[in-house]
Amino acid sequence: MVKSLIAIGSAALLLLGAALFEWYYVEDQFESFHEELVSLSLKTEDGTANLEDAKAVQAAWENRKEHLHIWIPHNDISRVDDYMSETVKLIGEKEFPLALSKLEIMLHLSCCLPDTYKPGLENIF
Repeated sequence: MVKSLIAIGSAALLLLGAALFEWYYVEDQFESFHEELVSLSLKTEDGTANLEDAKAVQAAWENRKEHLHIWIPHNDISRVDDYMSETVKLIGEKEFPLALSKLEIMLHLSCCLPDTYKPGLENIF
């Protein structure tokens, strides 16, 4: 009986540790991505953003998403991919108002997506 309780407690602690690590890791990745998007957004508002700036943010996202596939579903990553690709194209064509609208969507996603993976009652039940 004692061994069973210890095993159950150990499994629960292991699951809790994995959930907390997932939340911290996903939160950290999206926080860094959010900062890059803010920088690109400010340059786009000023009209000084160029294709290289947008591609640098896209390359950073590509690097992050390789590791995020382990923790979050492909649909969420694909959604950011789509908006990122559109933003790069729009900035390359100097369509700054349209690029800003896509950047605003990605800024919102970078804030709300990590919360969907936070261990909490609303995500468990």
